[in-house]
Amino acid sequence: MPLGHKVTMKAIFKTEQASFSVEFNDSLTAREIFAKLPLNSTVSTWGDEIYFDIGFKASAQGATMEVSVGDVAYWPQGKCLCVFFGPTPDSVTQEPVPASPVVIVGKASASQDQLRAIELGEKIIVSAAGIQK
Repeated sequence: MPLGHKVTMKAIFKTEQASFSVEFNDSLTAREIFAKLPLNSTVSTWGDEIYFDIGFKASAQGATMEVSVGDVAYWPQGKCLCVFFGPTPDSVTQEPVPASPVVIVGKASASQDQLRAIELGEKIIVSAAGIQK
């Protein structure tokens, strides 16, 4: 592969209320999760965050409490993927704050309104949309 070309891993997150793409980063955790797609789960909500069990333990390398709106992260404590789109119950500003350290694995293309429409208990399917080099 020529220098300067980045591998891009994209996935589609689909629920009854929304469908959006996520561009995964090149972290160990993101690669571990992407390799296990497709995933089927059930959505939980925590303020302006949706999260769901992925059914396996991934690497917690690089875990942080610093997240931004649009971040998709792996939550090691719950073996879950989280999509942050606004304040959570632990927030003191409009920025999201995770319940405990998470590993950022990607960025969602969805709007806050799209994500707010997703309800507790909805089924979610995460499938690979492809790898571009």
